[in-house]
Order: sequence, then structure tokens, then C-alpha cells
Amino acid sequence: MNGTAGYEGPHGPLDVSRAAVAVLDGEGRIVGWSPAAADLLGYAPSEVLGRGFDALAADPGALPPTPGTRTVLRLRHRDGGPGRRTAVAVHPLTSADEGRRGPAAPAGRQPARLLAMADADAADHWDALQSMLHGLATQSPIGLAIYDTDLRVVWTNAALRKEMGPADYAGIGPDDMVTDGAVVSPGMPGTLEEVMARVLATGSPVTDLHYKGRPPSAPDRDHVWSCSYYRLEGSAGAPLGVCEETFDITDRYLAQQRLDLLVRAARRVGTTLDMGRTAHEFANVTTPEFADAVTVDVLEAVLRGERPRPDAGADDASVRLWPPEHPGAPAPADPRGPGTLTVPLRTEGADLGRVTFAWEQRTGPFDAGELAVAGELAARLAVCVDNARRYTREHAAALLLQRSLLPRLLPQLSAVELAYRYLPADIGAGVGGDWFDVIPLSGARVGLVVGDVVGHGLSAAATMGRLRTSVRVLARMDLAPDELLTRLDDLVTQDAEERAAPRTAGEELPDAGGFGVTCLYAAYDPVSGTCTTARAGHPLPAVVHPDGTVTFPELPSGPPLGLGGLPFESAELTLPPGSLLALFTNGLVQGRGRDLDEQLGVLGAVLGRHDRPLDDLCDDVVEALLPGPAEDDAALLLVRTRVLGGRQVASWDLDDDPRAAGRARAAAAAQLREWGLDELVFTTELVVSELVTNAVRYASGAPVRLRLIRDQTLICEVFDSGHTSPHLRRAAGDDEGGRGLFIVAQTTQQWGTRYTGAGKVIWAEQALPR
Repeated sequence: MNGTAGYEGPHGPLDVSRAAVAVLDGEGRIVGWSPAAADLLGYAPSEVLGRGFDALAADPGALPPTPGTRTVLRLRHRDGGPGRRTAVAVHPLTSADEGRRGPAAPAGRQPARLLAMADADAADHWDALQSMLHGLATQSPIGLAIYDTDLRVVWTNAALRKEMGPADYAGIGPDDMVTDGAVVSPGMPGTLEEVMARVLATGSPVTDLHYKGRPPSAPDRDHVWSCSYYRLEGSAGAPLGVCEETFDITDRYLAQQRLDLLVRAARRVGTTLDMGRTAHEFANVTTPEFADAVTVDVLEAVLRGERPRPDAGADDASVRLWPPEHPGAPAPADPRGPGTLTVPLRTEGADLGRVTFAWEQRTGPFDAGELAVAGELAARLAVCVDNARRYTREHAAALLLQRSLLPRLLPQLSAVELAYRYLPADIGAGVGGDWFDVIPLSGARVGLVVGDVVGHGLSAAATMGRLRTSVRVLARMDLAPDELLTRLDDLVTQDAEERAAPRTAGEELPDAGGFGVTCLYAAYDPVSGTCTTARAGHPLPAVVHPDGTVTFPELPSGPPLGLGGLPFESAELTLPPGSLLALFTNGLVQGRGRDLDEQLGVLGAVLGRHDRPLDDLCDDVVEALLPGPAEDDAALLLVRTRVLGGRQVASWDLDDDPRAAGRARAAAAAQLREWGLDELVFTTELVVSELVTNAVRYASGAPVRLRLIRDQTLICEVFDSGHTSPHLRRAAGDDEGGRGLFIVAQTTQQWGTRYTGAGKVIWAEQALPR
């Protein structure tokens, strides 16, 4: 074998065919001396023949060894110096050994012993090598096999036979020793024969190759070996075969694989707060590396976000998260086979559900390592499920808060026909702060609102609720749209300043929701058919004209609320009867991967079919623009306008004359009788008389106008040029006036004042007779 340091060939240094030989007679005298002996000790035959062998010993009194023994002696070398350590093996000679006599033995002296001599260090090296080879063959824990150039077994050691089982392996190939064998080291050929053929051809060794299979000694369980291969060569360097070294690393390999599995589970399971997605991720990580199939079941209460009862058990209703139970889902392995393992999902002492691992052909018991891994995997899944449960609970609470702050039912109004859709964001994003509202105003008018609070979560929903309430209060004050947004901007700015104020130690800082709020407010008047609109950083509305033309009118844009900057401006749109107004938040038309102009084009195309019922049109818009889960909340409010005709509105211009009140009472009474509202004549005359009298008194010579609107209530309005609002007060007993508004307040449902560019309007409403 070429390349083995110190290898002496098949014969050791004390073999008589190559050792230094001395032949002794029965009295211990040297009668034979080989050339190799002369080379070893430096003495020519003539210098030692006939002398006693003990004369060569460096130690006085040393005797020649007895036959059948081996020892180490210090023998003198001819050049002097201390004795040379020499290994000596003694062989007895008989008559049959006559031919072994030394070449110059004196006549008559019969040889009795043959001494094979060699350098003691060389003999020790040979002995160590022989001991090592014997150990590799009989005692080594490493399996050894030698293959010829055809890659067939010619020799195996005891360790390999013990590992694989007692059998005659001679003549078989490397992949035939085990069943289901496969190379599992990445980047290597798939079979051992391919690996060994490469080693035989190139001479480059392969070390620590991992090979998996089932040996004959354990046919029901996979084993993994670390294998190394190197080429065996003859003295001339010609290949003789391949040597294989194998060591069973199943326990170490499984430990590493299980550790890697737990690391992958920590990284890849629970990337979202959706329980179904988490179960899917868990199944992808654990199959088929750990089990052939897996099922995940959680309690129904957990799926709803509730904390399970401490005494919850297997009898409680559960829901299967994985595999998905719907048509087309891949069929898992039967979990009722002989190798199932069920582990509870527990956190903080409460059961959340269970996970079941299944193997198709597993029959043996589970070892401690498998049980520990299954427990760790289940614990990881339980934490992820509990996180998703907590988020589900919080999301449900935020969604409930958000929906409680949005209008549940839209008012039934004569001025407009309404429909809406509100789509909360996908559960992963959390609830947002989008809102809309429809607010009845005086004079049969209606206020229309859409808004969007930046951010998600409870803070955004709470901020949205505060702003919606503020808008309703400001709208009830009959403020113009631009003035309403100015007041709202002040509130948002004040809220931001309060959040930025220094906090006491330990006081929690609230979330900074509410910065950058967008809002659009519009007031539609069904008598004039005009819509006055102002916006704060909000998307433009869409207007669909009766002929189907869709436009996005350019309205003045103020900054988002809370940022300050430019003032807000109002613009007036004229909407013919049957027009359609679409108000929406940016979540409907904007998002990742969506082009805004393209989305607005889609919206316009859908709204062009404006003659469809509004509810159907809302569904068409949502289907076209949001076919999948929404990244952000989206609100859509569709408004079809109406105009109150001459049979519902009557008005009179009155001169600045003390007799104006009398003419106004007469005109109003006649109109009510024409409308069939005779029951309201008396009260209306009182109201008209008081309101007109006040207007004439404070109008400073300008004309006064009286208007009656028969809508869901009877509305009486008096227009004048004054800017002073009357106040309700209780008159004292000796006061001559001050009782008029008190009478109006007592005889009507409600009354109020709103301002216009030319002055103000005092109005009062009465319920219509049943």
C-alpha cells in the first residue's frame, strides 16, 4: 500500500526471510552469521564464529535467550559505544533444520538455535502497526470495508458486521447494504457508488459524507452514518480499490436536525396574527421533516378571541385550523394510524387546543428526543395562537368601538337618496379611522361628511369618534362648510397640543392618533339644488350628472386637519335633480400596487351606470375596486339628489312695513289650507307673526322674506339682513315684550338661527298631522 509511512511490506523485521540471523550451537557459541547480521552489528563472520554469543552482550552476564522466546538485548556494535537495542527472536533447530546452518560452521558442531535479530525500534514500529491493524479489524468502533476496483466488497471489519448485522457482504455494492439508502449531504451525488467511483477515478478523498438508510439490524428505523472514502493504491501507485470508514451519527444528526427544526419554527411560525395562517405555517415547517402529517385544532372560544376557561378540556367544542376543511384541499395522512402523537396547546395554565402529529409507517415507541421536540413545537404554536387570540380580541373590541361610532341607520330624507359601504381593513392591519355621516340640517338641507384619521387601532377609532361627534355638533350650529372645517382644525390642533404637554412620572403617553386627519363636508340644499363643499386634504368627490357624465370637480383643497397652514374655502356646485354624488376615503382608490388615476377611471366607469339602485351600485364599486382583502379602511357614501318642487315650497317677499306681519299671517294661512294643513294654521300664524315682527323691527329697512317648506315637517323660515341672533329669555311680569320667542319655542318642535352671506334666517319646525 503506497503512501503508508514506515510500512515494511507483508513481512516484519524479525521474519527470518529478511532478519539478521545468527546460529548458535548447544553451548551458545556462534556457528552461523548472515550478511544481514554483519550489517546490523558490523562484525564479519570471521570475527564472531566460534565465540560465545554472550560476548556480544553489552550487559555483563547476559545469556542468550532460550528457544521460543523474543526479547530485546543490548548488543555491542563493532565501532564501540553503548550497546545497541536489538530485538531478538529465538527459534529452535532440529535435524530438519540442517539446511539453516551458517555458511562457515565448524565441523562437528551441531546448531541448536537460530536467532533472528533486528533493530528494536523497527520491530516495535512493526508490532504497533500490526496491533493497530488487528484492532481496526476486531475492536475499532468505526466500520471498515474494502471495495475492489469494481466497487464490490472484499473485506469488512467486526464493527461493520455488528452495525449492519451478521451476514456475508462479500461481492455486494455499497448501496446494497441498507434499504431506502440515500446521500443526504447537499451537493453530493445521490448514491454511494457514484461517490466511490469519483474517489477511485480522481484519488481525492471524501470525508464526513452523511448517508441515510435502514440497516438489516434495524429495518424499521432510519439511521444516519458519517462516511469517508479514500483510494487504496499498490506499490506502483495503481488503484487497488476504495476503503470505506463509517460511523453511526444517528443521535447526533437527529439532535442537530431537531435543533434546526426548532430554529425554523421560531422564525417561520407566527409571522402574522391570523390563526389560520399560523397553522398553515406550522404545518409547512413540521412536515415532512418531523411528521408525515399534522392537524391543529383550537377551541371555539379561542377562535373568537376569548380566554379559555381553566377547566376547558377535550369535551369543549373545537375548530380545525389545519388541514383546511374545504373542497379541493389536499387530503392529509390518516391521523388514526399507529404512529400518532397528540400534544396539548397550553399557555398560562389554560388549554387552547391540541396538535396531532401523524406518521404513515411508524410503529415503534417515541424516544425522549422526539417527545421533547414535539413539546417544544407545540409550545411555540401555543404562544403564536395565544398572540393571535389576544389580537383577535383587541381587534374585535376596536371594531366594535368603531362600528358603534359610525351611523347604524341613515336618516330617511326627502332631499336625497342614500346608500353606503364601510369596509374595515384586513385583520392584519387593524381597524382604522375612516368615517362618514349624514346630518339633517335646518331648511330640509342635509350635511354629508367623509373623513379619515391616519393610523390604525383603538387610538385611531377613538379619535374618529371624537371628530365625528364634533362635526355633528358644529353642523347643527348651521355653520358654513369652510367655517366648520376651521373650527374642527382648531379642535384637532388643541388635541395635539394636549398630547405634547409634559406628563407626570409614570403617566402613559397616548398614541398620537389624529394628526393629518382628512375631511370633506358638504351641505346640500334641496330647494335651490346647490351643494356647498369644503375639504381638508381629502380626495375629490365624484359627480354623476343625469346624462351619465362623470366628473371630479376641482374644489379648493385646504391642508389636512391639525397641520395648520392655508385657510379653508367653500365652493358651490349646482346639482340637477337625479344627480349622483359619490364621497369616499382614499382606502377605496389607493394602495400598494394600485395606480390612483387608473382606479379613479374604474370608479367613474362603474358610477356611469347611475340608473341602477344605489345599493347595487355600491356593491359594484366595491367589487371593482376592492376584490380582495383591504390594506386600509374604505368608506363610500352615494347620494342621489332630489329637488323640492313648487307644491312643497312657498315664499313671499315682504316690505319693511308694520303691516307686513298681518299680510304674512294671511298668506301663510291660505297656503296651509291649500296644502290641507288646516290643523297647523293657528300655530303657524303665531310663529309667522312673531318672526316677521322681529325681522321688520331689526331689518334696518331691508326687505324681509317668508318661506314655508312642507317636508317631513312644516318649516317656517324668515330671512332678513340683520346679523344679530335673537335669544330666548323668560320675561318678567311687568315686561311689555320678550315673550315672542318663548311662545315660538313652546309651540314648535325646534327653532334656530343660521347665517347667510346677506344676513340670517330664523326658522321653526312643526310636526305634520298624522
